[in-house]
Amino acid sequence: MKIWKHFKTITYHRYLVMKGCFRVGLYWQGLVHDLSKYSLTEFLVGAKYYQGDRSPNNAERENIGYSSAWLHHKGRNKHHYEYWLDYSTKNIAGGMAPAPMPNRYIVEMLMDRIAACKVYRKGNYTDRAPLEYYLKGKDPAPLHEKTKVLLEKLLHMLAEKGEAETFAYIRKKVLN
Repeated sequence: MKIWKHFKTITYHRYLVMKGCFRVGLYWQGLVHDLSKYSLTEFLVGAKYYQGDRSPNNAERENIGYSSAWLHHKGRNKHHYEYWLDYSTKNIAGGMAPAPMPNRYIVEMLMDRIAACKVYRKGNYTDRAPLEYYLKGKDPAPLHEKTKVLLEKLLHMLAEKGEAETFAYIRKKVLN
């Protein structure tokens, strides 16, 4: 178990998200971001599967076929689109459908993606990294169309114009 290394990684990740959230005015979300990662359910899995260059949830998933830590995490953190999946009222079969995410959680999701890329890519991070990671997903994320449009707009803006301009836009236009 790599308890100390995992603790440092998740704490640094939280620090980066907090820093980004503070820059756009999401102070409370910055403070409480990913606190569930310190719960025993998530922390012990993270320490067990820690690798330092990717999420330990992926390693757990590869080992046992699912991630118990992720299942715990996504249901407690509104900045993950999976939190916003619900049964559809329009589908007779009762299938799952994405609900629109409030803008403040879309912005926190952006900050989460930026921080994760900075943590795992270290010195190889560029402002294109969050967009590249999003685009290389194996399947399109089941996002509500409004959520998808805003997230992709922000990811492209970050890639093309950088953090300063993107964060200013978020403060003035998205969260205002």
